[in-house]
Amino acid sequence: MYKSKILAIAAILLIVLGIFMIYLGGFYAPKIMLPPIITGIGFFLIAWALNALKDKS
Repeated sequence: MYKSKILAIAAILLIVLGIFMIYLGGFYAPKIMLPPIITGIGFFLIAWALNALKDKS
């Protein structure tokens, strides 16, 4: 596989995991839990960085 395809797959998986973590922390818990929400946002930032790396190669 090419490097850009691997980075794209990793970014998509990170976005899905981030959405899932935000959903669990914000909507499924009895009250709003900030650590999963902050971690989910961190996953979005990592996916954004991977997309930036993909464009450079």
